[in-house]
Formats: sequence, structure tokens, C-alpha cells
Amino acid sequence: MSADMMRAVVQDGFGGPEALRVRQVARPVPLPTEVLVRVHAAGINPVDWKTRGGAGMAGVLGEPPFTLGWDVSGVVEEVGFGVTTLKAGDEVYGMPWFPRAANAYSEFVTAPARQWARKPVTLDHVHAAAVPLAALTAWQALVDTAGVRAGQRVLVTAAAGGVGHFAVQFARHLGAHVIATASAARHPWLAELGANESIDYTTTRFEDAAKDVDVVIDLVGDAHDSTSTRSLKVLRPGGLLVAVPAGVSPELARAAEAAGVRATPFLVEPDGAALTAIAGLIDAGEVAVEVEETFPLEQAGAAHARGEAGRTRGKLVLTVAD
Repeated sequence: MSADMMRAVVQDGFGGPEALRVRQVARPVPLPTEVLVRVHAAGINPVDWKTRGGAGMAGVLGEPPFTLGWDVSGVVEEVGFGVTTLKAGDEVYGMPWFPRAANAYSEFVTAPARQWARKPVTLDHVHAAAVPLAALTAWQALVDTAGVRAGQRVLVTAAAGGVGHFAVQFARHLGAHVIATASAARHPWLAELGANESIDYTTTRFEDAAKDVDVVIDLVGDAHDSTSTRSLKVLRPGGLLVAVPAGVSPELARAAEAAGVRATPFLVEPDGAALTAIAGLIDAGEVAVEVEETFPLEQAGAAHARGEAGRTRGKLVLTVAD
């Protein structure tokens, strides 16, 4: 392979996991204020397979062909003019460009230097690649959007998933009383992460088991068993629902107003400063990162199929370089 080419996962049309194919494409060149990063591992998120099928961020990326992926852990290969915060050889991680294309399922990516942060020193690249999108979603929802404070009660749905297991740990770090929904088999693990209570969603409606909640981080959405609408029932007056996957429909907004609570949509943003803070918590042993399974770049389709099947504990990750 020539020096100006690289391997990347490309899809030529919307479809199932079989739409993902590895091919040779042009290697990107960093513009001023950007860095070129050699990708060692790329995290996989639900937005990836939703976009592959024509939903998710497909409206932002436009029609294929394109390369999916936003979670990256790797090593700076080259810096563009003006970059002073990073240098070649630095180990970094990030969620560049979201929701625009970052092309993480490839051997190299370019992005503004300040959308990256130095990788947690206690993590290998596989575990670091599992962090950015999921952890930033949890962090920005809890810290920036909800302003969670010590002593508040926080309910996290789908708490055993990628975003959920970070949300439980961040809420605990902030001093909240954490209530998690997950299957019973996940409850001991969630208790280790900091959940004070866990509700088995397969046997119990969480609105029958939780009350006087200050903040709900809903990671499921109304498309699946009306989870956001049901969340309104557990909130105290003036409490806040952060509806992560599907936003707030007009019907949900009206229901929240009628119930005397608040509901807000949410979309994660690139945030190198927050990733630096998160890395500090990870390196201090305050936050654990769970990776359920890894796949080589050539098996991106199989990784998507595994993720779409559901019930993963933590994250799935593509390995790109040694």
C-alpha cells in the first residue's frame, strides 16, 4: 500500500451490516490547527448502526459512500500548522467532528487538535476507544445539562450499556443517589459501579419502583416501551428528564408540562476539555471502562450485528493497529 493510501470501512449504500466493506482510500492530510492520528482502535455506538441503515446521523452525513465511526484512540502522526497543544507521538483519544463525519473506521483520521485529549495512561487503546462518545454523552447530560448535585436522586435507564455504565459512575462521583434499570444479572456489577438501587426492567415497571427523582437520564426513548413518557411519573415537581436517543416530541413536551416537570432533548458534542477531566477520573481509579468484545476492522459488519442484537455489557470496539 502506498503512503498516501489507507484501509477504511466504506459503505456505498444504506443497508444491513453487509453494507460495510474494507477498501483502500486516500489518507487524509491535516489542515492548519488539525492533527493526523493513526487509529489504533475505534469504538462502536448505536448511532453507528442507525446511521448505516439510513437513520441516526444519515441526515447529516448525506448519501453514501461514507465511513462511519466517531470514537478514536490512537497516536498523533503529524500536526498541522498552528498546533501547540499536541505533538507527533502523543497518545490521544477523542470524538472528533460529531455529528459530521469523522471516519473513525479507518487507519488515519484528521481533526482539530482541541477536539482531542491525551489518552488515559491507565488504559490501552481498546479501552480508551470505548470512552469518548459514551462518556461525553453521560458527562454532558449529567454535568452540563442537568447540573446534578450531591444528594439528588438520579435514574439511569439502560444502565448496563455504553452510556449507561458511565452515567452510573459519574452520577455516583457527583454524590447522587443512583437508581439503575437493567436485567437482574447486571445488578451486582452495577452496584460495584455505584448504583444504590437497581430495577429489573424485565419484571418491574420502573415507575412502580422509583419516586421523587430529580433527574432521569433516559437512554432508551419512547420508541421502546414509552420509556421517556413513563419517566415523567417518577420525577419530583420541577425535576428534569434528559431524553437522549430520540429527543422530546411535542406530545412528550406537553405531557411534561402537564406533570409539572421539565424535559429536554440532548446531543453530545466534541469536548477535549471534558475528555481530559474524564481521563483524570479514570486514571484515579474513580471510573471503570467496560469492553465486552473486540473485532478487527475487517469484521465491522459482524460487530454491528452483535451490537444490534442488544444486551451488551459496556462497549464493542474495532481494533485497527497494534
